[in-house]
Amino acid sequence: MMDAWVVARPGPVATRPLERAVLPDPVPGPGELLVRVEACAVCRTDLHLAEGDLPPKRPRTVPGHEVVGRVAGLGPDTPGPPVGSRVGVAWLRSTCGRCRYCLRGAENLCPASTYTGWDADGGYAQLLTAPAAYVYPLPEDTPAETLAPLLCAGIIGYRALARADLPPGGRLGIYGFGASAHLTAQIAIAEGATVHVMTRSPAARELALRLGAASAAGSADPPPEPLDAAILFAPVGDLVPVALAALDRGGTLAVAGIHLTDIPVLNYQRHLFQERTLRSVTANTRDDGREFLRLAALHHPRVTTTPYPFDAAGQALADLAADRVEGAAVLLMDR
Repeated sequence: MMDAWVVARPGPVATRPLERAVLPDPVPGPGELLVRVEACAVCRTDLHLAEGDLPPKRPRTVPGHEVVGRVAGLGPDTPGPPVGSRVGVAWLRSTCGRCRYCLRGAENLCPASTYTGWDADGGYAQLLTAPAAYVYPLPEDTPAETLAPLLCAGIIGYRALARADLPPGGRLGIYGFGASAHLTAQIAIAEGATVHVMTRSPAARELALRLGAASAAGSADPPPEPLDAAILFAPVGDLVPVALAALDRGGTLAVAGIHLTDIPVLNYQRHLFQERTLRSVTANTRDDGREFLRLAALHHPRVTTTPYPFDAAGQALADLAADRVEGAAVLLMDR
């Protein structure tokens, strides 16, 4: 038996939707790994699941999809990686591999795709299973606390950056500055971009400037220059027209979150004319994950974390909801 946290009653975080549970150890199926968890970062998607913004697909789901752990066993017909290897388990759990989206390299749009911590139990537990074809090898010489946020915050931020079509040396606006944004900003800066951050948190603005942002202002404030591209990380639909209005001609706004509050009415002339583009971002492909991890190994972004003991998963979600987390919250498994 293992310790875990489950979403018992989806609702506002103040109602304590997470419940501590003792569950049977999971058994890996064909092609799957059994992974012993070292650390699991806390994602805003976990908060959406706990609060019911993201409808649960199954009762009493174990959330968590930014998992660093070690292979503890192999299911039938699973050739590797070997037991003891360090691996990362991310949001995308499986795809069909046969549909027109998978065949054209857009497996993130696969209608049969499944997700860690939503369709299957995730990393708020001592153990989990994952398809071997969807995990990432991870370095041995980096703390698990530092690696965990790379597996969703980093990967989805990278896909959002790609979807924003930022030109080389361009001006990027980032709206919201949590776990994903603080990693994306560093990769963009390392690749030659000028980054302007708009966020409501004074502490996040200070962090953005320390990490190399050219400016940091309030979430609805105009940036000091027109933007070639922007990414909206905050799940706030009211910021969509704000960000679109800040774009230069031909600019693109990518909305990174899986959940967004309603978008106000847009004015065509002000928000979309002159070939401004509004794009959503849906999950990621494994190629996105591999490319981001390559860039992270190249540029060594500073991963800012707020660690929590495993017992404090509910507090971590509450702090995330209240913008009390600097960088990424990470649950550390008791040893």
